[in-house]
Amino acid sequence: MKIKRIFAQDMRQAIRKVREEHGPQAAILSSRKVDGGVEVISAIDYDERAVEEALARQERQTPPSAPATPSPRSFAETLARSAAQAPESRPLRRKLDIRVDDDLDEGLSFAAAEPESAPEPAPTPEPAAERPRPAATRIEWSQDPAMQAMRDELKTLRSLFESQMTLMEWGKQGQRQPVRAEMLKRLNELGLGSDVCRKLADRLGEYDDPARAWTQAMAIIAKHLPVTGDDILEQGGMVAVVGPTGVGKTTTVAKLAARYALRHGRNAVALVSTDNFRIGAQDQLRNFARILGVPVHTAANSQELERVLGELKGKRLVLVDTAGMSQRDMRLNEQLQALADRKLALRPYLVVSANSQLAALSETVRAFRKVKPVGCIVTKLDEATSLGGVVTAVLRYQLPLAYLGTGQRVPEDLQPARSDRLIEQLQELVQRYREESDEETLAFTLSGAGHVG
Repeated sequence: MKIKRIFAQDMRQAIRKVREEHGPQAAILSSRKVDGGVEVISAIDYDERAVEEALARQERQTPPSAPATPSPRSFAETLARSAAQAPESRPLRRKLDIRVDDDLDEGLSFAAAEPESAPEPAPTPEPAAERPRPAATRIEWSQDPAMQAMRDELKTLRSLFESQMTLMEWGKQGQRQPVRAEMLKRLNELGLGSDVCRKLADRLGEYDDPARAWTQAMAIIAKHLPVTGDDILEQGGMVAVVGPTGVGKTTTVAKLAARYALRHGRNAVALVSTDNFRIGAQDQLRNFARILGVPVHTAANSQELERVLGELKGKRLVLVDTAGMSQRDMRLNEQLQALADRKLALRPYLVVSANSQLAALSETVRAFRKVKPVGCIVTKLDEATSLGGVVTAVLRYQLPLAYLGTGQRVPEDLQPARSDRLIEQLQELVQRYREESDEETLAFTLSGAGHVG
């Protein structure tokens, strides 16, 4: 047996790597979530006879009244039949129908479960002093190389058996609930997190019509996406724009300032930069300010920021452009603590990029939670091939959508967020960049074995 460990950012890429390196005959022995993605153990030239005997024993133990276990390929046939029965895709309507059937989403929540704090361990009494024992001269069984090799082989066979059973159970589910299976497949193709896919499919599995179930799935997502409306441009105030490096914070500040100046005049808005880390970082904001004809100020620390904001109290809108830092940068804590100071009375908005992967988006949202952002601004929608990660992150962390950035033009390429429009774009992108989900990827991604992100 030849075994290989493969790391990838998500299960789809892992399956693709397995096939590229081992070929279509490779088997996935196990998969688990790790830092930065997923780890997959694959094998070729494994002992098929041992697996077949184990599967045969499992079938003999199945009660006669239980339905026959379908082969993994039967699920693919079920999906093909469901797709054939579904109506042809029509051009998306200009406005999404977000009406949800009565009680369909009652009690439904996509919020991520908060990790519980571990209880304090009870003090353990100190063990009584023991007399020293002579070291054993014989080799322990755990140290025997032959026993260790046998243990590793058994562990590998067990993983292989569990993987095969995962595929077979996936096939069973497809036979019992074909509409639920079709929903899982299509939701997964949108790039949504596996937890969101399962919660939606569980609610829609009882529908007989796949087309109706799909419409309801989109309506539920749209209903559960929180939005703030055009609050920055309507309310004004002191607004801080935060986020990691390279997501377009400075351009977003320029777009907001330009729109506000067009509505209320250039004397109503002022800009502040706290980015002292990057060389030339303030030059870009100064250029925007010069073009717009609005003043720009700098603040090197929280004391200077408090002073500058005090001087700008007469402005109807003050936009603070902060330094872009990785969510793993040790200096981020210091910046977030300064922005969270109540004396500053800032309303923070988190800027994220639409083309970021779900794991990176989740890490970013968790890192910037310390400033309690009142909303998020999603940029680079024009560069994204999928919006599943953004939609999942917003659903999980219930961070209201404020604005959507669709390009570099100032101020045209920034619109107030609308949940129905975002869902339309979500579907448009999957139609344009569709990657068909194969059965094996679906089984490991959605069964829980390959839960990533």
